[in-house]
Amino acid sequence: MNSKILILGASSDIGVELIKILLKDQIEIFAHCNKHSKKIKNLSKEKNIKIIKKNFYNISEKKFNIFLKNNLNFNFSKVVNLIGYIDRKNYNNTNLNSLSESIKINAIFPMFTIRHAVKKMLKKGYGRIVNCSSIGIKYGGGINSFNYSYSKHASEFIPQIYKNWAKKNVLINNLRIGLCNTKINNFRTPKEMKKRIGLIPVKRISTPKEIANYIYFFLSDKNSFITNENISISGGE
Repeated sequence: MNSKILILGASSDIGVELIKILLKDQIEIFAHCNKHSKKIKNLSKEKNIKIIKKNFYNISEKKFNIFLKNNLNFNFSKVVNLIGYIDRKNYNNTNLNSLSESIKINAIFPMFTIRHAVKKMLKKGYGRIVNCSSIGIKYGGGINSFNYSYSKHASEFIPQIYKNWAKKNVLINNLRIGLCNTKINNFRTPKEMKKRIGLIPVKRISTPKEIANYIYFFLSDKNSFITNENISISGGE
C-alpha cells in the first residue's frame, strides 16, 4: 500500500462519504479533522486510516509549519481540501480579526499544505489535488456567511505555477459545491430551505455521497486531462 491521500476537513459529511469510497482502494488515508466526530471514530478502526486532529483556529504560522513537518511529511499522491470554517459574520459586522481568521483557515493554510505536498508529487511525476469551495461565491454568498464566501473565493485562485505542474502529471481542480444535505446547512429553517431549493434548476439538493463521488473522479486516473479548472457541482446553478 504505497499510495497515500490527505483529506483536510475529513470529519465533514462529504469527507466521511469520501473516506468510505476510498476504503475500497488500496490507499493509505490521512484524515485531518479539528475534532473527532462519531463517524470518524468508527472509520478510524480501519487499519489504513490515520486520524490527524488539529484545530487551525488562531494558530500561528510557526506552529502551523511545525504541524506540517511533524504530521504531514509524507509522499502524498492525492490531496483534498474540504475545510469549511463558517463564523456567520455578515458584511456589516465583520472585522479584521474574524475575516483574517476565515481567510487563514479556508484559504491560506490549505494552500500552504498543498505547497508542502506538491514538491514530492512533482518529483514522483504524479499527483491529484482537489480544492472544494462553494457555489455561493458565484452570487456573493449568503447574508450571514460573508467571511466564509470571501475566504472561499480566495481559495479558488489558480496561479500560473499550478499550470506548470500539468507537465509533471500533477492535476489540480477546484469544485464549487452547491447546496448539499450536510450539517453545515442545519441553520436554515424548513421555509428557508424550500425557498433555497427553488433556486436550483434540478429542484433538489445533493447528497454528501454524490459530491464525494465527483471528488473521487477528479482524484482518480480517470481524470487524466482536466486541470486548473473551477467546476460547479450545483444542480445547474
